[in-house]
Amino acid sequence: MSYDADTVLDLSHYHSVVDLIEKSCAKYADKTAYACLGKHTSFNEIEVYSRNFATYLQQHTNLSAGDRVAIQLPNITQFVIAAYGVMRAGMILVNTNPLYTERELTHQYNDSGAKLLVVLSDLLPTLTNVVKNTQIEYVISTHALDLISPQEQPKVAFDTIAFMDVLNQGAKKTYTAISPQKTDLVALQYTGGTTGLSKGAMLSHGNLLANSAQVKSRIASTMTEGEDVFVAPLPIYHIYAFMVNLVLYFESGGCSVLIPNPRDIAGLIKTMQNYPFTGFAGINTLFVGLCHQPEFKALDFSKMTITISGGTALTSAAANIWQQTTGCMISEGYGLSETSPVVCLNAPGHQRLGTIGKAVLDTQVKILDINDNEVPIGEAGELAVKGPQVMSGYWNKPQETAKVMTADGFFKTGDIATATDDGFYKIVDRKKDMIIVSGFNVYPNEIEEVLSNNELVLECAVIGIEDERSGEAVKAVIVLKDADHDLPAAKAQISDYCRSQLTAYKVPKIIEFIPQLPKSTVGKILRRELRN
Repeated sequence: MSYDADTVLDLSHYHSVVDLIEKSCAKYADKTAYACLGKHTSFNEIEVYSRNFATYLQQHTNLSAGDRVAIQLPNITQFVIAAYGVMRAGMILVNTNPLYTERELTHQYNDSGAKLLVVLSDLLPTLTNVVKNTQIEYVISTHALDLISPQEQPKVAFDTIAFMDVLNQGAKKTYTAISPQKTDLVALQYTGGTTGLSKGAMLSHGNLLANSAQVKSRIASTMTEGEDVFVAPLPIYHIYAFMVNLVLYFESGGCSVLIPNPRDIAGLIKTMQNYPFTGFAGINTLFVGLCHQPEFKALDFSKMTITISGGTALTSAAANIWQQTTGCMISEGYGLSETSPVVCLNAPGHQRLGTIGKAVLDTQVKILDINDNEVPIGEAGELAVKGPQVMSGYWNKPQETAKVMTADGFFKTGDIATATDDGFYKIVDRKKDMIIVSGFNVYPNEIEEVLSNNELVLECAVIGIEDERSGEAVKAVIVLKDADHDLPAAKAQISDYCRSQLTAYKVPKIIEFIPQLPKSTVGKILRRELRN
């Protein structure tokens, strides 16, 4: 059965995300919900495991409904079990980047007030000071292979309990069913912290249900209930993949193929060889990296109906090579942690390359000037959004919340965008990344788009640097396709190319070549590290 796109947002199917989880587990009981490291876990097994996890939280700890539980895991099935278990216990999920430093972890756990942590056993040795300096009372550790064959957990200076012991102990007690309201918090989704310390966006059951329905209505033509196989290389602790794989495709009976380490390109391709995948989510760097692998080009793409891009601007070079390789056109979307995350998305079959598509159902978008007044169509300004997917605010930070909300209730994203007459939006750049050269606004995304179309360039990033004459100057940091290419010749060719494509003040004044660009775990290029 295929879905028909909704014309209005209908949230009457579920009372909460917990209700969605339980109904989906019953409806698709014997189908595979998650595949990871060769192990297939059915919807029914997910129901039992997550119920046992929830029961352990309820019966074997002093935590109560509303308490925060942090999960610091890569893409393994234990993440899903723990996340659903936390929700089914009525507690609030704190998704955490497994690669965070001690400083970042300590901030996030203290800010959220997390009392329990579920963590990969490999990371335990780094947590001694973190546990000591936070409110964490319980640590549950798991090895990536535990569901296949329980592994011994390492001994550390603080008390831990093994994940499989949690499930076994929970199975011996009785689960107390809960019935959250749509307004109840379900997760604190921490922002990337690209401009300072990260903040916890307060997301409710209603936020996630709304966004799942919004996305489903936009991509309905590509979904087939109970049959989709969606490859999940992006980290599910990030709201983008969390929404797609733990809510949207789970609700429709799809199988999510979890990729624990997407940096292992060969391993990712080998895994994809084993599945008749219908969907894929990625970003520029991953699309380009895969399409340069002969083994990837040899995969069977005949069942692929959708590729989604988000998290960072999609370049035309990445979109074109992906379509040439897979036959599937990318649907670029846009969103943030604060919006659960999707605000805009290109509908499959109606994509407009270079845009983030139209706003999803029941979502209002405005483009604002510095005084929060709407700008004329076609002019650049800050993108602001209002809709049922928008957070209620930042955790314990009313002043920070007030800074990003307009008087009429729109959330200001910090992204510069333009709108077209027919309702498509284009992200010009991050407000804070904009470069001002002699009074002219220069947007790094535009220059990166030009550079990425040069035959010598594999990846690039553009930043502003101080300049005595112009205030700021444009600097391009580039990874060449051929590391052995003559650098002076490459610099000259790229400079000439930029001059043919860009007005003079946008042409990079400085070009630097490096072996690789600094990236976040989601694969976003970290311009701030280049600036530092």
